[in-house]
Amino acid sequence: MTTEAQVPAPRVPGERLPAASAAAKREPLAARIAARAGGTAMRVFLVLVGLFWLMPTVGLLLSSLRGSSDIAASGWWKVFTAPSQLTFDNYSRILDNKVITDSLLSTVMITVPATVLVVVIGSLAAYAFAWMDFPGRDWWFLVVVGLLVVPVQVALIPVSKLFGEIGLFETTAGVVLFHVAFGLPFAIFLLRNFFAEIPRELLEAARLDGAGEIRLFTRVVMPLGGPAIASLGIFQFLWVWNDMLVALVFADSKHPPITVALQQQVRQFGNNIDVLAPGAFISMVIPLAVFFAFQRQFVNGVMAGAVK
Repeated sequence: MTTEAQVPAPRVPGERLPAASAAAKREPLAARIAARAGGTAMRVFLVLVGLFWLMPTVGLLLSSLRGSSDIAASGWWKVFTAPSQLTFDNYSRILDNKVITDSLLSTVMITVPATVLVVVIGSLAAYAFAWMDFPGRDWWFLVVVGLLVVPVQVALIPVSKLFGEIGLFETTAGVVLFHVAFGLPFAIFLLRNFFAEIPRELLEAARLDGAGEIRLFTRVVMPLGGPAIASLGIFQFLWVWNDMLVALVFADSKHPPITVALQQQVRQFGNNIDVLAPGAFISMVIPLAVFFAFQRQFVNGVMAGAVK
């Protein structure tokens, strides 16, 4: 004797679900409150982290707007109860300081060529490694990747001897050449991986239209690689601008970059925060402006390949 399986009756349109089923479909009130509280707590936490991260910058700015006697008497937070302490006299004096103004010019003359050369040479090399066939391409790329782990400190003494023999020691060209040499491995590695994600069909279609390698690079690859190139430019600019070790070793001691010039101010005059604070803030404003100017391209470059 067989028993037929019981088939649930079809649900009639408009029929109300049982109370248990409706409760299962509806999210519990406690869960919704916990979710909203968790989101609010996370936002508050992120705001607090951001404020904590910005505190040294705010303190440096406020210290740069106070006189030396006020700085010696109290902390920078005193300006919230005594705003009359704020003054631009420190900036007036430091902009009249020829050492600081010359160091800013020297920093620009080092940073801009080092950034442009790394971006241009790195882009060309990355395109070659990604889309051109030549003997030993993969082995040469492994050599480039291996150079990423070479620390700068290892090359200081041998490169110093080499620059001394060829006349590049204590010259702007020597500092630029050193930064370019150590910036290219990362540039090639970053851009090659980005260029390799470009669809092959797009490049083949451009070749069928008669585009050569140079036209293909300038009209197809470079526009598509804009976010990665912008990210590389920002990284390189920040690294070179904020560098002190290479500048101490290779830069001209009579016309040093801003990092070395500020260090020399400490050695000569002691803890003269009324000079160091505005000088440090001026040296920080320029890379911050560059970063925020290319912020969107930087984010796109960092996130490239994360979402398919």
